[in-house]
Amino acid sequence: MSAPGPLRGRRVLVTREEPGRLATLLEERGATVVHVPLIAVVDAADGGAELRAHLDRLDEFDWLVVTSPAGARRVADAARHHPTVRLAAVGSSTAGALAAAAGRDVDLVPGVQRGAALAESFAELAAARVLLAVADRAPATLAESLTAAGHTVTTVTAYRTLSSPAAAADAEVADADALLLASGSAAETWVERFGVAGPPVVVAIGPSTAAAATRSGLKVSGVATDHSLSGLVTALERCFSSSGAPG
Repeated sequence: MSAPGPLRGRRVLVTREEPGRLATLLEERGATVVHVPLIAVVDAADGGAELRAHLDRLDEFDWLVVTSPAGARRVADAARHHPTVRLAAVGSSTAGALAAAAGRDVDLVPGVQRGAALAESFAELAAARVLLAVADRAPATLAESLTAAGHTVTTVTAYRTLSSPAAAADAEVADADALLLASGSAAETWVERFGVAGPPVVVAIGPSTAAAATRSGLKVSGVATDHSLSGLVTALERCFSSSGAPG
């Protein structure tokens, strides 16, 4: 019989709107998932009117770029009906969501799943017209980098992220072994709701999320090398496998 993995018996806090695949990956490794939804994804403040207006004229763009699965799902129908527009996504999870919903392949996904890597990939391309669909809280860094690379960029808010009213009981949070953060807004909302005290292990899906968590006062134990859900779980396993991990 193989030895139990490092997550067996661990209580892991998942803060995404829906636990989905992340919960499945954790449970497959023997962890107990405690769902603490911190962020609700909703339409833009205008009800999505600006996004629809841009998507209605999507054939005026060369590229459609999305940075999250939530954004991907909101543009997928237009992507399906405008096959000449090329698609780009910041990472494999986002690309998978876009491809599945749009029924077509994503043309560009950087090897390193970060906005900076996507910008570097675009720097090698001929000047193009780019529609960038992002969250309301998204920094302007990617748009600025694409513009600096010579592209004409139109940024549109695809959705908003709001603090979710639902929360786990304090006892569930206090008894948890780890906290997983998949976005900077989740990190900020966690601190607003529970403060900086919490599970002994905090793992972020990428450097921007880790930076937001650190700014908010959380001590980050690990950052996923592969900025995806599977990479997040691997980083958590690595934290518990290290000699200094809490037992």
